[in-house]
Amino acid sequence: MNLPTVETLQLREDGFVLHVTLNRPESRNAMSLQMTQELRAVFTAIHDSESIRAVVLRGAGGHFCAGGDIKDMAGARMRAMESGNDEAYAELNRAFGHMITQVDHAPQVVIAVLEGAVMGGGFGLACVSDVAIARQDAKFALPETGLGILPAQIAPFVVQRVGFTQARRLALLGARFDGREAVQIGIAHHQAADSAEIDALLATTLEQVKRCAPQANRSTKALLHRVGKEPLEGLLDDAARQFARAVAGAEGAEGTLAFVQKRPAKWAE
Repeated sequence: MNLPTVETLQLREDGFVLHVTLNRPESRNAMSLQMTQELRAVFTAIHDSESIRAVVLRGAGGHFCAGGDIKDMAGARMRAMESGNDEAYAELNRAFGHMITQVDHAPQVVIAVLEGAVMGGGFGLACVSDVAIARQDAKFALPETGLGILPAQIAPFVVQRVGFTQARRLALLGARFDGREAVQIGIAHHQAADSAEIDALLATTLEQVKRCAPQANRSTKALLHRVGKEPLEGLLDDAARQFARAVAGAEGAEGTLAFVQKRPAKWAE
């Protein structure tokens, strides 16, 4: 597996899992343009990988991600002043949107471990994970409106995650809440009291991923992303054809045989 060279991330392969750690602890892992670009490079590199079936996202130093990087904003301000327009701000903001969309559609199972600050861009990343494990004392917020700006690239993913009503409350009040409430409103799926419990929940989640056939998972995630975005009858017709190919394919044959023989499928070994 040829992974890109990175400076703002730590990468570690462990069997079928790629652990990606946001590694700017001095800034509570604030999302810089470089980090955005490096995340895109990583997810591009693993997109077609048959060996990487899960990606674990977490932050170094006890924080997930405290939002956007102030230095990048200052740089964009300087370019805007020099050019006489605000296109530099738009480009910086849109770069994050491209990255979060790529993570959202990654064929792997994306698991977010949410500790400490989960704000702004970190909040957005949490909302595109397939499984999120939150420490109970984590601090969640969409602070943008309190700073006089918009959660421009994050807002659509928050709506998809928690629904329009909750998204309005969170974004328009800049509400701050902990990991317990994050589970209650659907941002996270599991809550943990401490690091040991997080590690146990993560291990259980990865074991569950391991039991699922790799190609079936990839196809299922892609199918789920199509729901509500195209006519239902056509979607169901195509899903039926995919189902038929899966039943007749190698994974379908192995899964059926493993069930009959009462043994784990090969991909779960």
